[in-house]
Amino acid sequence: MVTQHAAAAGPELPGRRVTEREAWSASGLRVLVAGIGMLLAGVALLLLGIALGSGAGPTVLVVAGVLLILAGELAVHGLTSVVAGEARAVQLFGRYRGTIRAPGLHWVNPFARRRKVSTRIRNQESAQAKVNDADGNPIEIAAVVVWQVKDTASALYSVDDFTQFVTIQTETAVRHIASSYPYDNRGSGALSLRDNAEEITQRLSAEITERVAPAGVQIIESRLTRLSYAAEIAQAMLRQQQANAVVGARQRIVEGAVGMVQLALARLQEEGIVELDEERKATMVSNLLVVLCSEQATQPVVNTGTLYQ
Repeated sequence: MVTQHAAAAGPELPGRRVTEREAWSASGLRVLVAGIGMLLAGVALLLLGIALGSGAGPTVLVVAGVLLILAGELAVHGLTSVVAGEARAVQLFGRYRGTIRAPGLHWVNPFARRRKVSTRIRNQESAQAKVNDADGNPIEIAAVVVWQVKDTASALYSVDDFTQFVTIQTETAVRHIASSYPYDNRGSGALSLRDNAEEITQRLSAEITERVAPAGVQIIESRLTRLSYAAEIAQAMLRQQQANAVVGARQRIVEGAVGMVQLALARLQEEGIVELDEERKATMVSNLLVVLCSEQATQPVVNTGTLYQ
C-alpha cells in the first residue's frame, strides 16, 4: 500500500518554495506623459545648448538636456503593459519581486526584468500510450487535460518549463491509472477503465492535480479521449466480449422463459382448465421452452393420437 501511494505521489520540491505575491507598480499613463515630456525637453535643451556654442551657459544646457533624456528613457523603459489573460512576473537582480495581474499600463523599476506568463485556460491532449492494464492486457489510452496557471511564481521558478512539466506528469498519471485497473471487470463489479468512466476520471484528475501542484497549475478537468485494446489482441478480446454477450443474452432468455412457464402452469392449475399429470407437465414445459428459447420460428406438430402413443 505504501509503495502504490509513493508511486502515485507527485515530485517533491525543496522546502523554500517561491509563491506568488503582488508586485509594486505605479500608474503607467502618468509616467508615460512625464517621460515623453522629459524626452522632448531634454532634446530641446540639448539642441539649444549646441546652437549657442561654447561657454558655461550652453554647457549647462547640454548637461541638463542629457540628464533629462536619460531620465525620460528610464521612465519609458520602466513601462509595461498587461493584457487580460496574462501576468507579468517582476524580477530584480535575480530576485522575485512579485506579479502584476491587473490589466493596463504599469510602471515598475526600469532595471527589473518582466517575464510574461499566460494565465488563460489551456487544452492539452496526452500522446497515445500503450500500457498493460491490471490484468496484463496491452491497451491504448490517451487523455485530454484542461488546466490553468494559478501561481505564476511557482510556474516560473519551481520548474524549468511548466508546460512541458504538465505534459510529462499528465502522461505519467495516465499510465499509472491505466496500469492500476483492468480494462473490463467482466461482471465482477470491481472498478474498471471501461465500465467506471466517471470514477476513473475523478481519480485521474486527482492524481494529475497532485503531480502538477509544484508548478502552480490548477487542473480544471481531465477526460479519457481514447481507450481500447491494442491491435495485437483487439480481435481476440472482441470475440471474448461477443461470447460473453451471447452467454448473458441466453441466460436472460432462459430466466424469462422459465418464469413464463411457471406462470402458465400456475394459471392452468388455479383456473382448472385442464388436469395435467407429471408426464404431461414435463411435455408442456419442454414444448414451451423450445418455443420461447428458439431463435427461429417453431413449426406446430399435429398429434392425432395421445401423449402416450
